[in-house]
Amino acid sequence: MTPLAQHFAPHGLLRIALNHGNRILVSRDREGRAQGISVDLAQALAAHLDLPLAFQHYERAVDVSASATEDAWDVCFLAVDPERARTIAFTDPYVKIEGSYLAGADCPAGDAVELIAAGLPVGSVVGSAYTLTLQRLPGADHLVLYPDIFAALDSLDRGQVAAIAGIRAVMEKEAVLRPGTRVLEPAFMEIRQAMAMPQGRPEASAALAAFLADLARRGVTGDILEAHGVDRSCALTPA
Repeated sequence: MTPLAQHFAPHGLLRIALNHGNRILVSRDREGRAQGISVDLAQALAAHLDLPLAFQHYERAVDVSASATEDAWDVCFLAVDPERARTIAFTDPYVKIEGSYLAGADCPAGDAVELIAAGLPVGSVVGSAYTLTLQRLPGADHLVLYPDIFAALDSLDRGQVAAIAGIRAVMEKEAVLRPGTRVLEPAFMEIRQAMAMPQGRPEASAALAAFLADLARRGVTGDILEAHGVDRSCALTPA
């Protein structure tokens, strides 16, 4: 094992944390195997380092970030957030994803501005990047937090909240399944996804940033996005 690989994987195995709560970046195939943008990037990194790869599976972003100090994983995929950065060293973002509201069929708000101005209850997933942002914005007092997206959607279906917050592409898919619901304009944030490592591995963190920037410059990141149905215009080129 090279010294750099040792910095990345002190246990001899590159442990990659997958956040299954972000269905744009990772999902499971019919056999339950992980697939998606995060998986492809993880495999590229493991090949680059010539390291064996193992996935650590988490259902929520908050579970990934909360375990950053527990030596449970070596690399993760999360949205950049200053609260998370206390324990996690992020690369520059490689993709941008919008955060939007899905309004219930009976929601009186015509757009996202009206939703917040009216003080209507909005559901959101605890610990997600969009929740962390919304908790710092006007309307934070009217957030109703749920353990996962499925609980938030159930609350919307029951009329317990006027809308829920989430990743725009996911909200659009859920709107198709729920007659009368709609995604409100404008988006409330731009979610910038990055790769990251636990704080305290400066050599590996710098190498990870350089690896990701090289993929972006060569167009590999855009190719991976397109292969999984995400427009390559969403790709960013890290510095």
